[in-house]
Amino acid sequence: MSDTVAQPPVQAPTEGPAHGATGPPATWRPSPTGMIARALVLAGLLAIVLAAPPMMPGVTTNILSRVAVFVIVALSLNILIGYTGQISLGHGAFLGAGGFAAGIAITNLGLPWAFAQVVAVLVGGAFALLLGLVALRVKGLYLALVTLAYGLFAQEVLFGLGWVSRGGAGMPADRPEWAMGDVAYAYVCIAAVALIWALDWRLTSSRAGRAIQALRDSEKVAASWGINVTSHKLLAFVLSGMVAGLAGGLFASVEQLVSTQTFTLELSLTFLFMAVLGGAGSRPGVVLAAVLLGFLEFFLDQLAAAFDLAVDGSAAPLFSALLVLLVLLFVPGGLAQLLRGVFRWLSFQPFRDPRGDDDSQPAMGGGDGGRP
Repeated sequence: MSDTVAQPPVQAPTEGPAHGATGPPATWRPSPTGMIARALVLAGLLAIVLAAPPMMPGVTTNILSRVAVFVIVALSLNILIGYTGQISLGHGAFLGAGGFAAGIAITNLGLPWAFAQVVAVLVGGAFALLLGLVALRVKGLYLALVTLAYGLFAQEVLFGLGWVSRGGAGMPADRPEWAMGDVAYAYVCIAAVALIWALDWRLTSSRAGRAIQALRDSEKVAASWGINVTSHKLLAFVLSGMVAGLAGGLFASVEQLVSTQTFTLELSLTFLFMAVLGGAGSRPGVVLAAVLLGFLEFFLDQLAAAFDLAVDGSAAPLFSALLVLLVLLFVPGGLAQLLRGVFRWLSFQPFRDPRGDDDSQPAMGGGDGGRP
């Protein structure tokens, strides 16, 4: 008779973790029903986004394009604030640099629109490189002041040069011939959002991206792991500036005119509010916050017209500031903390974190477990 004892069959992991488990199984997968449900919800969200441009009447289509640009800027700022913990109050300078660079490339140099976007990316990265070289020497409040001064200098001096803004009249920036209409250009901006989302996800999944994220918790610990703190901080600034430069190039062709009055301190603060409201470090959080704040002025105007209210879109900065204060008081992790379970579920993870940290700050890899 054999002494071998029959072993019970190994069961495949199911929708939830086993009872008493301290963490999700390494091979955790949603059930077939969970997979289908998640796929349907994501497909529905994608369908809404793709159906929005032709359904929005008249000039409101340009508002959608502008919101898409704000989403890209929010993702660029998230690289600094969310992944490295570096504060930037002058991000409007990178956006403006990209916008004026694209306008000059299209109008003065006669370059095709696509090449102008490449120029915008390079110029935005160059502006960020200059700021990064200075920012390597300061931290905290001093870094915030340096970025603030940098943004004001760009707005008042660089963007005011006659050959840049045509004496204040603004620099024209035509759209590509294949996307001259508002609806077509809105799809161009939406496609750019998808591209930056994919690149940002790839960044957080890469070795360099993980090194950049390690800087947020402790630069000393990161250095003890062999991470070159200086080079990775500079890399984060340059990548953030390049993405913001692309947003500026797209933004230039939304109204087809780049003006100095557009890139103000108020705009830079709005971008900062997006990062705080969304939850620094959370990719879906900052995107949702950018959409909410991007449409806020339009919504307030619509409410004022519908109900004859005294408050209209001009009060959008005040409402944004109040909203951020409420978030800091009651939900410090922003929308990423408030909707953490939803974001986890949509990224094909368990709705609740089995480790019990659902109420913690958003994960730095985009707040979505490293999934796109």
